[in-house]
Amino acid sequence: MPQMKNPNILISGASIAGPALAFWLKRYGFNPTIVEKSPSLREGGQAIDVLGTATEVVRRMGLLEAVHEVSTGKRGTSYVDANGKRRASISSEVFNGVGANGDTEIQRGDLARVLYEATRDDVEYLFGDSIATLDQDENGVHVTFENSPARTFDLVIGADGVHSHTRKLVFGPEADFVKHMGYYICIYTVPNLLNLDHWEEDYNTPGTIAGTYSARHNTEAKAIFAWASDQLDYDYRDTDAQRRIVTDTFAGQGWEVPRLLAELPKAQDFYFDAMAQIHMDSWSEGRVSLVGDAGYCASPLSGQGADLSLVGAYVLAGELAAAAGDHTVAFARYEQDMRPMVDACQKFAEGVGGWYAPNSKAMIRIRDLNVRLLPYLPWRGLIGGAPQKVARTIAAKDYAA
Repeated sequence: MPQMKNPNILISGASIAGPALAFWLKRYGFNPTIVEKSPSLREGGQAIDVLGTATEVVRRMGLLEAVHEVSTGKRGTSYVDANGKRRASISSEVFNGVGANGDTEIQRGDLARVLYEATRDDVEYLFGDSIATLDQDENGVHVTFENSPARTFDLVIGADGVHSHTRKLVFGPEADFVKHMGYYICIYTVPNLLNLDHWEEDYNTPGTIAGTYSARHNTEAKAIFAWASDQLDYDYRDTDAQRRIVTDTFAGQGWEVPRLLAELPKAQDFYFDAMAQIHMDSWSEGRVSLVGDAGYCASPLSGQGADLSLVGAYVLAGELAAAAGDHTVAFARYEQDMRPMVDACQKFAEGVGGWYAPNSKAMIRIRDLNVRLLPYLPWRGLIGGAPQKVARTIAAKDYAA
């Protein structure tokens, strides 16, 4: 590789986008450092798809086999009534396309673990710390941390999620960029109460969905709750208040909801948030840029969060390498190349909530009927293949060449 400008790069966030970016930066001769507010790797979260161009990125990382080893292996999903009777079922293959192309589903925490293990020996990690201030000039970005001594980096990349502190420090308050999608979501680990075998069961009432699916070779399960709602007034760091919101929203519902809620106080990996998108005119300001959810979250409704993070990290690192570290050139090319995929993923999320959590009993019946009929429809390939088409909006350049 040619001599790189701006070799020392700080990345905020150690979930998906951050370690993926560090992986490629290190390969291209940069010196990345990752700072993560959590004291250790966060391994909770929902099942996520790795599709299309993101699959190709993971393949080029040499990690596709490791990802497949911890994939969920989920075979399908059933929609049930209040008595647990299955009203409609569908195979996962109709939508996630697991097969010769390598696309798969994996727990968010498991993917984070794969990426961390692939980078921990070569990349400096600062766990239990976060950026306090950023001050950039022509010589670099002067960073103070909450705990570590102050340092100067050539570039700083925010990979710290939808509530990005990096974005707030450099671009302004979150409210300027967030678009509420009209739904909230909650996920946490529970015992495999229903003895599910690589399967998911979901129960709908108008505007809500409660479900559970087996995880980690059926040794545990995830509880998932989602519901339609206007924006709520709560502190996203106040987990006690969030647990009360979930309990109050689903109180009195049938099926297995009471048993799943009974596990809520014991959950160590409780996740709660609005389904929201981040829309920005630019993801870069001077020597600071954003990647993944921090810059262009498409919301869980898109099913493309991991894909955007993996592809965005690949493109950002590749453009920095292609520009020999010249961030003024690389950041512009990164935005130009990634915009089509970001726009497609964010558009794809629109309207999904009405299918996922129908707003009336009649719509629930229509959705179930469509699920039952889908495998037999001649256009099932167009419907089932829609996520893969979106995930292939852009191709992976060969930056090594």
